Amino acid sequence: MTTREFTASLASDLQPVYPEREAQAIAVLVVEHLLALDSLQRMMAARQLVPPAALAALPALQARLLAHEPVQYVLGTAHFADMALEVTPATLIPRPETEELVQVITQAYPAQAALRVLDVGTGSGCLALALARALPNAEVLAVDISAEALAVARRNGARWAPQVTFQQVDILQSLPADLAPGTLDVLVSNPPYVRESERPAMRDNVLAWEPATALFVPDADPLLFYRRLAEIGPVLLRPGGGIYFEINEALGAETAALLVAQGFVEVEVLPDMFGKARMVSGRRGQ
Repeated sequence: MTTREFTASLASDLQPVYPEREAQAIAVLVVEHLLALDSLQRMMAARQLVPPAALAALPALQARLLAHEPVQYVLGTAHFADMALEVTPATLIPRPETEELVQVITQAYPAQAALRVLDVGTGSGCLALALARALPNAEVLAVDISAEALAVARRNGARWAPQVTFQQVDILQSLPADLAPGTLDVLVSNPPYVRESERPAMRDNVLAWEPATALFVPDADPLLFYRRLAEIGPVLLRPGGGIYFEINEALGAETAALLVAQGFVEVEVLPDMFGKARMVSGRRGQ
């Protein structure tokens, strides 16, 4: 079987579970992983025969995919901001809209700026590591409540940005250790924001596999993390320091209002590439 045939066969086998285009995209990721090829190499190897070891490894992976397990967990890797990050069911799978949040922040500061950055709810470490790589003179601290997620983040950090430090912190109850008031330049977070009532609209491969504590908030208080971050922002940020959130697209105005109520200025609700309200930013007043 050639590489092209191998890819087409897997895509066909996945179509009972995934739409055709998604099945094709997943098949490409799996084939590149099994053959240790990048996209260009895979295309150049289209007519080459697939090694027996790769053929033998496929059934176990395919069974997991047909059980709705996300391909990133099956392969143990998610691509984010030019990094191949380790992911496990202890961490969310990084999304493209989160890359857009990185771009918003890095466009706001000179690349060589000596910033102090705090990432709250780091998960796999994607935000913190991408910012550390884009802003090499920044001092980046990343925190999360989950010890399991932090173990993954630390392994990612060791590979991609060893200068990033990590702490286990329940941000609703306490602040990071040794972080003096008024010393942060950037506070960024992609906290849980999906309302429990939104569960029925979500796909099985998210509900069954990704960590619920990193996704869901109660309908009665869907902004609890943003409220807390808006409260501690003026304490931790220096005057003029920036605060940046990824948000629930249905709650942009409400999230922005929390920042305004705490004295933040230049508060904006920002769209993603599809025009959806997915980010909020602001600056601590003087």
